[in-house]
Amino acid sequence: MGYKNAYNAYQKTNVNTASQGRLIVLLYEGAIKQLNLALSLLDDNNSLKPSDVEKFGVCIQKSQAIITELQVSLDMEKGGEIAKNLMSLYIYFNQELMDITFNHNKTKIEFVLKMLKELCESWRQISNSEANAPAAQTSNVLNITG
Repeated sequence: MGYKNAYNAYQKTNVNTASQGRLIVLLYEGAIKQLNLALSLLDDNNSLKPSDVEKFGVCIQKSQAIITELQVSLDMEKGGEIAKNLMSLYIYFNQELMDITFNHNKTKIEFVLKMLKELCESWRQISNSEANAPAAQTSNVLNITG
């Protein structure tokens, strides 16, 4: 098994065994990675080399797909106001990324990146606190003491 196959197997296991909170963190990390790649392709004048145009577009599209996945995974009934606010943010991020696709703007990418990093860190803390929480007690406990 080559390195790439081993890495892909590790990633698949990581996703298949992750908690819901960890999956959300993985999605944020993926979007952040793609936007960092897109940002690295732009020069100081917000220009792309002709050879990087397609790569830039792919990075933005992958980020949009990830944000859309975050968007459709929201539970609007249980999530209440937080879910509504996240939905608004995800819609805004995708609108900004659509604009970035055509108008290559480092400042906009950096702003979306900043927001995604903050959200990712919040979800990471939530995920870690859930992982460290004691197991829930069941109410159907057999009393053998009489």
